[in-house]
Amino acid sequence: MENWDEIRTAFQVARMGTVSGAAEVLGVHHATVIRHIDALEGRLGVKLFQRHARGYTATEAGLDLLQVAQATDDQFGQLAGRIKGRGLDVSGELVVTSLAQLANPIVPMLTAFQERHPEVTVRYLTGARLFRLEYGEAHVAIRAGVVPDQPDNVVQHLLDVRMGAYASARYVKEHGIPEGPKDYARHRFIGDDNKASRAPCSVWMRANVPDSAVTFRCTDPHAAFAAIYASAGIGFMLESEARQNPDLVEIHAPRPEWDAPLWLVTHVDLHRTTKVQALLRFIKEQLREGNI
Repeated sequence: MENWDEIRTAFQVARMGTVSGAAEVLGVHHATVIRHIDALEGRLGVKLFQRHARGYTATEAGLDLLQVAQATDDQFGQLAGRIKGRGLDVSGELVVTSLAQLANPIVPMLTAFQERHPEVTVRYLTGARLFRLEYGEAHVAIRAGVVPDQPDNVVQHLLDVRMGAYASARYVKEHGIPEGPKDYARHRFIGDDNKASRAPCSVWMRANVPDSAVTFRCTDPHAAFAAIYASAGIGFMLESEARQNPDLVEIHAPRPEWDAPLWLVTHVDLHRTTKVQALLRFIKEQLREGNI
């Protein structure tokens, strides 16, 4: 793009609010910044900024340009991240993403990997949204549920996470333990606020627990875990996490139909890079040793 320098200059002026600030970021003289802005406004035939004593404020046209420039700048940043991932050394930034509720087993594993490869800087991103591997938002994704089907991804089955139904000791003391489905109506359950959730535990609960008995609903698994600890009712959680809390009582042991499959997902462009392969090997090694 022949006018990219001018657009990049306008982007920095909008971001910094002053010519001097943009000049410092870009490493150019302030006269160059003014020349770029004047040339771009002349070419487009619109005012991109309102000049005032405190600096520059983007006009409506300037804000439109800022959005395009921001998106382009982000794309360049993501491209740089992907290119950096192609080196031969196990070093630099390594971005891993998963659901937040998987942090307990994953963080120690990433820490152990970093101890083996101290030149690696780990970025562990958690959240419900799918980070876009094709744009370099992450090197490795650990995803739960149905098999990921995004194009150009390499998908490998990692393991099946065991889920059980648990309640606090206080809840059991007050309400007892249900003997079976016939008792569910007189108990209190903690469920997903999304009544169309395809999570195995949610599907089972809709089929077996009266809707009136699901008296506490959450949008986030951490909130559901907190509700279990607070004695709000019976809820599902990772067996591995429940074992770490002696105050929890197992209501129903894990069942195969409640298992949540985990998948290792990488983009085909980065799958064979040295550090991604090193992490994938390490994860599988940890799995064989029972550390995950």
